[in-house]
Amino acid sequence: MLSEIQKDNSKQLYEYLMSRTQEISNEILQTANTILTDVRTHGDAACRKYTKQFDGIDMETWKVSQQELDEAIAQCDPAFCEAMEKAKANLVYFHKAQRQQSYILQKEMGVYLGQRVLPLESVGIYVPGGRAQYPSSVLMNAIPAHVAGVKRIVMVTPPDKQGKIHPNIAFAARLANVTDIYKIGGAQAIGALAYGTETIPAVDKIVGPGNIFVAAAKKLVFGKVDIDMIAGPSEILVVADQQADPVYLAADLLSQAEHDPMASAILLTTSRQVLEKTNQELAKQSAVLPKRAIVEESLKNYGKSIVCDSIEECIEIANAIAPEHLELMVADPMKYLGQVVNAGSVFMGYYTCESIGDYFGGTNHVLPTSGTARFSSALGVDSFIKKSCFLHYTKEALDAYGHHIMSMAEQEQLRAHANAVKVRMDHDQRD
Repeated sequence: MLSEIQKDNSKQLYEYLMSRTQEISNEILQTANTILTDVRTHGDAACRKYTKQFDGIDMETWKVSQQELDEAIAQCDPAFCEAMEKAKANLVYFHKAQRQQSYILQKEMGVYLGQRVLPLESVGIYVPGGRAQYPSSVLMNAIPAHVAGVKRIVMVTPPDKQGKIHPNIAFAARLANVTDIYKIGGAQAIGALAYGTETIPAVDKIVGPGNIFVAAAKKLVFGKVDIDMIAGPSEILVVADQQADPVYLAADLLSQAEHDPMASAILLTTSRQVLEKTNQELAKQSAVLPKRAIVEESLKNYGKSIVCDSIEECIEIANAIAPEHLELMVADPMKYLGQVVNAGSVFMGYYTCESIGDYFGGTNHVLPTSGTARFSSALGVDSFIKKSCFLHYTKEALDAYGHHIMSMAEQEQLRAHANAVKVRMDHDQRD
């Protein structure tokens, strides 16, 4: 099931992964831009037009009322609600540790300087609709924003054919302290969040996954607002020693392969026997999966394996790939964690399947894909803050150091910069 690549040609793995990442076509960008321009110009009227065109429903009211929210939540399975509440507690516990503090530094002659850590004022969360519903993503996006101190957390999600939102999404939104919910999806929802309409106020940042038109719209509004990322297909890379259980390995590889035909599942192991038994398990387990066709296509095109001489060699290859999810299915994972430098999130030990992080463990499942873990991070509290510096100089300090500042400004031929210092040094002014 996993086609083998020789370790001496491990660069092929990176090439396979990069081949999945396709630029958004000009046609899609043009379509998204047309929608965004229409929303920016005509507001609610454009949103209503595109919701009717793409979702098949004529919406007169976008905002979800408290009554509608209560009625939807009443339909939720109590066992699901309990699991979500425990997952929330784990997410809050983890993300609270990410909070940064402002600071002030005191220097000589009355000089002080520092940095303020401030939450964004407002954030928009896009939640996909359609057949699939992902309440876990609501928690992953909204909880770090709430922990960061964001005052207004807005959620947009496409309505169903009856003009409603899914009960599980409704419960997740209330649980995660979402401020307002609007029943709108697609590129028009991104436009509404970026530019604002008569009924949907603009936000400072947009996060959350969506289809290719949502991704294109996010890319186009970046700069007007901030965005989280343009996510690529999901991926998992498993490093396994000779003691790793092939049953577990196959299950974990399949957990990503079922996402999408372009999802990738990679096994790096020090044992050929483990690889062979894992392939047997992949055939056995995939045969009974509801999404068997997707799994088989994913594994056929992007299911790869390498037999390495050591765990260190496995990790070296993993670092070159920078996977979204990295599992260390080894006897002593902490021994090797320090060698991992490029990974969205690391799952350590035989019993830590990636699914725990997807739903319950507390770490965030919004992760960098397509090798971007080399330079970017998981969504977290830092994603919803901004940092502002401050500085204070006294007359004494300016007199002491002003000539240095003027020298630097003059070398850059910025005479007005130098003069702003000079006039203060030449005149006795109050601080």
